Parts: sequence; C-alpha cells; structure tokens
Amino acid sequence: MAKFSKIEVIEAMASTGMVPVFYHSDLETAQNVLKACYDGGVRAFEFTNRGDFAHEVFGQLVKFAARECPGLILGAGTVVDPATAALYIQLGANFVVSPLFNPEVAKICNRRLIPYVPGCGSVTEIGTAQEAGCDVCKVFPAGEVGGPSFVKNAMAPMPWSMLMATGAVEPTEGNLSAWVKAGALCVGMGSQLFPKETVAARRWEQITDTCRHALAIIAKNKR
Repeated sequence: MAKFSKIEVIEAMASTGMVPVFYHSDLETAQNVLKACYDGGVRAFEFTNRGDFAHEVFGQLVKFAARECPGLILGAGTVVDPATAALYIQLGANFVVSPLFNPEVAKICNRRLIPYVPGCGSVTEIGTAQEAGCDVCKVFPAGEVGGPSFVKNAMAPMPWSMLMATGAVEPTEGNLSAWVKAGALCVGMGSQLFPKETVAARRWEQITDTCRHALAIIAKNKR
C-alpha cells in the first residue's frame, strides 16, 4: 500500500483544495466513485466509517487505489475513538478525519505521523487541537458555525491556521469562491459531488465532470 508523508498529505489537500467525502457499503461502487474522482483531478479522498464493515471496504479500496490511482491519498473519516483510528491506520489510512476533537485520537495519529483532522466549531477548539499536534482542523459543521465568515474571522488572529471547511459546501462558483477567499486551505464535500441518484445510475463520468469543474473553480480563486 502507498505510504505518504504528513507533508505530502497536507500538500495534496492544499494544492487541489478539495477532499471528497464518501461512503458506500458496496466495494465495486466505492471503487468506481474513487476512480471517477481521481480522473477528475482529486488527489486526497476521505472514505467515511459510517456503516457495518466499513473498514473491510476501506482495506480493499486502499489496494485498489494503489493499483489504479497512483498518487491518490486515501484517508478515513468519521473516526471518533482511538481504537478505530488505529484500525484504519493499520489498513492504510494516510490521514484521519473526525466530526469532533478527541485528544486520544491525536496521540494515536501523532505516534504514526499520520495527519489528524478533527472537527472544530470554535476558535478555542481549533487552538486546543493545534496544541495537540493537529496541523489541519476541520471546521464542522461549517455552514452552521458561521460559514466563510467564520473561517475569515478565525484566520485573522490565527493566520497560521490550516482549515478544511466541511458542511454546506457546494460545487458552484459562488460557494467555492467564498470559502477560498475566506482563507480555507481546502473544502470537504460529500453528497453534492455524488448525489444518490447519480451513484445509483452509475453515471461515473458525471462525477468526474463535477470534480473537474469544482477543482477548476478552486484553482482559479486560489490564484
């Protein structure tokens, strides 16, 4: 399995500016979505721990990515406890994402030099997570805690912060440009990239096109 350094993971998040967030219990479907995102330019992908045996799908997805998607960095999301973090790291996760901040998860990830991206809803939570070694913090749920305005105002006194906005992110010019201009390192996006009906109809090229379109908007606004 491909092993990426902490710096390589963060650089992939920063350079592309978007991390797709996805879960599906069917391995073939997950593989097709992963490849569709990769073909659209995605280089960091979060598979969430949201169903029974999700770790088994993830383990196979890591092997698939190593064969079919060179350079793609796979991470595990919705990880809320250290045992689950350790499991996914053992299966090949190159980063770990949580909806909350758990200092015990930070210890597990720090030991293996794996980026831990915890969910934070306040400046104090971001600061606490940074003190625990979290280079990138996830603003979550981003749309509920103030949107791009929160990111902008948090960055003002803490300009060293690297924030990933997740929640209320859409693949549109107005939405993505607002997050980028506010100072977000990257955005996490789920159902807006792959609506259920698109996945059910196996329209993989549509997912590729949506990713390509979103990444182009982000790149334009980063310049």
